[in-house]
Amino acid sequence: MEEHTIVVNGDVIIGNHSDLGYGLIANSVILGERVNVTGDIATTSDVRIDIWSCINGSVRTDENAYIGDFVNIGGKLVVKGDLDVGNDVRIEEGFEARGWIVVRNPVPVVVYIFLYIAELLRMGKGEEVEKAIDELFSDDEEDLGADIMIIPNGSRISADSIRVSGNAKIGSDCLLVGNIRAESLKMGDKTTLYGSIRAPGTVELGENNAIHGNIVSQGKVIINKGTHVLGQINALLINIHESARVDGVMKASAGISFIRDEEHNINDNELMRLDIPNTPE
Repeated sequence: MEEHTIVVNGDVIIGNHSDLGYGLIANSVILGERVNVTGDIATTSDVRIDIWSCINGSVRTDENAYIGDFVNIGGKLVVKGDLDVGNDVRIEEGFEARGWIVVRNPVPVVVYIFLYIAELLRMGKGEEVEKAIDELFSDDEEDLGADIMIIPNGSRISADSIRVSGNAKIGSDCLLVGNIRAESLKMGDKTTLYGSIRAPGTVELGENNAIHGNIVSQGKVIINKGTHVLGQINALLINIHESARVDGVMKASAGISFIRDEEHNINDNELMRLDIPNTPE
């Protein structure tokens, strides 16, 4: 997260009715219906913007662009490939396209998938249909790739906060700005967050993270090796590695347990003993 832009090494998918207070630089970008993006969008692959969405900046892509009906682009549209554009699209500063330009409503992704499967069935390729469905609707998150950014429907991301109605999952080696508000949070390793975390569910932080804010949870907070929390922690239960660091006060009504390395052979539920030296009377 830069000052005005979110940079992703892979792809970006933003759900319907979301509000993004940044621009985007990514491999490809897919926006749902009525999505608002404050900054510019730049991609090395395709960009797809669904109906009634609003881009307050410019849109630039090295490949193809698919723009749905009633989309508003406040800047310029530059497409090095083909442009498939719907009706009543407003582009304030004009557009450039090196490939074919087709004025129509681009087929939504879901409809495209349906037509593709229907054609396979018509050709009698049942095995290929099963394979396509398994790939499209697999529950294995690793199939999506490690560098994809998915923003669920109705989310709000600004310089102040990151709000999602469901669970949040953050990978490793990320730089994030804003206070996170989600049902639960799971974070990878070596990620820096300039903001606080608030969740009614579990908050689990990987190794060597830096949290520049407080953590508040109604459930369990798990802090692994080398992670540094510069604020306070308030939760039902706290499990913290002995090498982690918390600058503020830790409060947990169900207790605080310390996690030691495996070579100590201590049960995970055992509390770390604090030895206090004797003091002279």
